Amino acid sequence: MRRISRLRNICATTSTLLGILLMLAYISEPEGSTDREKFFNRMKSANVTIEDEDDNVTQIEPLPPKCEQNITVASIPGFQSLSPQIQTFLSYRHCRSFPLILDLPHKCGTAQKPEDVFLLLVIKSPPKNYEQREVLRKTWAKERMHNGKWIRTVFITGTDGSGFEKERMNNLLALEHKQYNDILQWDFNESFFNLTLKQILFLEWIDRRCRHVRFLLNGDDDVFAHTENMVEYLQSRDNDGSKHLFIGHLIKDALPIRNPDSKYYIPPEVHEQNPYPPYCGGGGYLLSGYTASVIYNTSKSIEIYPIDDAYMGMCLAEANLQPEGHMGVKTLVWYIPSEKLDRHDPCYMKELLLVHKFSPANLYIMWHEVHNPNLECGISSLR
Repeated sequence: MRRISRLRNICATTSTLLGILLMLAYISEPEGSTDREKFFNRMKSANVTIEDEDDNVTQIEPLPPKCEQNITVASIPGFQSLSPQIQTFLSYRHCRSFPLILDLPHKCGTAQKPEDVFLLLVIKSPPKNYEQREVLRKTWAKERMHNGKWIRTVFITGTDGSGFEKERMNNLLALEHKQYNDILQWDFNESFFNLTLKQILFLEWIDRRCRHVRFLLNGDDDVFAHTENMVEYLQSRDNDGSKHLFIGHLIKDALPIRNPDSKYYIPPEVHEQNPYPPYCGGGGYLLSGYTASVIYNTSKSIEIYPIDDAYMGMCLAEANLQPEGHMGVKTLVWYIPSEKLDRHDPCYMKELLLVHKFSPANLYIMWHEVHNPNLECGISSLR
């Protein structure tokens, strides 16, 4: 009895001391600290580690230093006439490190026991696009095995809005992360010109967490992706993921768009009037794990460019690699043989790899029509 009583006293004393350490860490926090900074500071001050569900110790990674604005870009001729979006891009173009708010450390297994992920679906999705993510989880992005190969899913995102709205969006993503274990979120502002930054951050994550993945689909959350066709197509290639592969809707000899009213407007201050290297449309493309690693390492020496798919082409060109076109990927134009045919005909979609773009409702309908066992179609082969 005395031993039990003594153990209880030791446990109580330990708990009290830990509580005091956490309280002191909280008091010592600077005003204006973010929630993640506060959490990190408390754990670091108390020398606490966290054990996950698999009893593996999860280290709390130090926050990267805050990236400051480059004020020297204001001296660029014509800078003041640029749009606020482009001014912001140029001022923070050098920033490549941002805190990871939601992580997936075991999406591809562990360092000791890596999982053989054949196809990782990497889906770009702003925080507000909850409906799109829910539909994808029930259709082509559902994690499953096909032909004996694992398909895994991650949604990559940043932060959106400010104040209470930003807090609500972060809470939404945290709830999804807890339920589905498929959200990667960094603490940078979601914007069209930050898509390249998102790609670089994800490639860095792949290098740390999932370097054994064989193939990846990199795409938007409004595409119809026939992931079973993708697995079968990739299995037919003489490539286990250890060789170069980058396929999609191939674009050649494209020039920067100079129309200020265009979403894709690029002023001369950002890029000279030179054709882009060949690249694949950013709506969706397939690449091998090998090529993802090459692009990541090459990107370290290439200045960030706001058009993410063109930037991928720049990295490939620098590495002396070429993207490849595939007629089953439709990210720009759908060719329909006859005006009498429905462009949403499931027999047409059944043979494709990826089509951009779909509303959540139409995507949900199409997925189930394509997988209808009673669907009768003519013979075709796009794979």
